[in-house]
Amino acid sequence: MKVQPSSFARFTLIGNRFLKSQVRSRRSLHYRRTKDIFMTKSIPQLLRQYGLKPQKGLGQNFLDDPNSLHKIIQSADIQSEDTILEIGPGLGSLTALLAQKAKRVVAVELDRNLVGALEDILSPYPNVELVQGDILEVNLNDLFSEPGYIVAANIPYYITSALLRQLLEAQYAPKRVVLTVQNEVAERICAPAGKLSLLALSVQVYGEPSITHQIPARAFYPVPKVDSAVVRIEIYPQPKIPPNQLEIFFTLIKAGFAQKRKTLQNALSAGMKWEKQPTADLLNVAGIDPMRRAQTLSLEEWGKLVGVVAAKG
Repeated sequence: MKVQPSSFARFTLIGNRFLKSQVRSRRSLHYRRTKDIFMTKSIPQLLRQYGLKPQKGLGQNFLDDPNSLHKIIQSADIQSEDTILEIGPGLGSLTALLAQKAKRVVAVELDRNLVGALEDILSPYPNVELVQGDILEVNLNDLFSEPGYIVAANIPYYITSALLRQLLEAQYAPKRVVLTVQNEVAERICAPAGKLSLLALSVQVYGEPSITHQIPARAFYPVPKVDSAVVRIEIYPQPKIPPNQLEIFFTLIKAGFAQKRKTLQNALSAGMKWEKQPTADLLNVAGIDPMRRAQTLSLEEWGKLVGVVAAKG
């Protein structure tokens, strides 16, 4: 395992030569060590071993159920040549499984206190790079030189929306995103036309989401108040809205959902600072009844409206 310096914290980068020779000498211990740590020790035991406590302020709920961990691996559909981005490796339970499947794993951990334990736990894996920093501030271009990697992570609930926006809008975007999120949020992300939200549209414009597994609250330590789900997003080669019109798209949906109980005519008129009649005219040209509400529109209908607004200039 390598500890990679970042602009947020600096650690000693363990030399590749030393790591490789060390791992060769311990290769026979590889699976035994994995079994020792992750099959015979629970998360509470590991926390005690390393003198650590979950940080509520960082949203730390460690996944402590082998079956749930394997569900994430299954959903990620990892091939031997894949590169993985993991956010919030915690105590490395998922990281170790990812490392056994993928060519390269980049694990970004915010909590400095976990880094020492992660270095120890993940030492058998030379294909793991540990970066200490805030994923929302990390420049993904510094980690990846091309698109097509896979994101697989059990993330803190509070960063879900911001993280998705960062990943989906990245210059080098992933080909697949697999995240453990609150069950309610998963359902919102995967909502069908007629029940779409700002979050659903923000995701579905970039990829096709689906819920692959349910994970009960008891699978985590500490136990959260809500159940979770594994969401898989298959990223499209190109967004459903032309890239040069995405800014208009996001501006319109934000205005539409800012007052979602109002009709689109009134919500867009207020949010875009347009007169009501010209707003109704734009909606009619796009084939949308001005009396409808934002959540009833499909992504395709929003796309038509975006095209009309873009053509008008």
